[in-house]
Amino acid sequence: MVSSDQNLFHYSLLTLYLIGPPTFIALRFLQAPYGKHNRPGWGPTMSPPLAWILMESPTLWLTLLLFPFGSHSSNPKSIFLISPFLFHYFHRTCIYPLRLHNNNNNNNKSKTNNGGFPVSVAMMAFVFNLLNAYVQARWVSQYKDYEGDGRFWFRFFVGLVVF
Repeated sequence: MVSSDQNLFHYSLLTLYLIGPPTFIALRFLQAPYGKHNRPGWGPTMSPPLAWILMESPTLWLTLLLFPFGSHSSNPKSIFLISPFLFHYFHRTCIYPLRLHNNNNNNNKSKTNNGGFPVSVAMMAFVFNLLNAYVQARWVSQYKDYEGDGRFWFRFFVGLVVF
């Protein structure tokens, strides 16, 4: 019998697969309207540092909330596998917004703050990051088969070098 978590995992993964191609095609014709490409017409805006913190935050809090409940949460391989993800998103969620804020204080008009960050874009990124964090955390802590993967460390270090 399939559990509700397996169904949620399956449909979250399916959603990511389905939104990928339309997003790729749309971004061939549209530039994301923030930073130096900011333009009116995308609704209300908010502070760019706050937008970055809010839209990237699910990758930290949801991962840290879900990961300990997985059956592989104490497996060293799963901890090594999730660590670069968490380090990366810690930087995107905490360090980068502080740098934006400091740049804005040092330069009266920061290049990354041309009128704010569209709330609509931040909300789309928030939803994507919810799905991404859920899929990453559950795969690494619950659904990945570490016993049958003899090339784990090779693939991990090759991926880390590419990352």
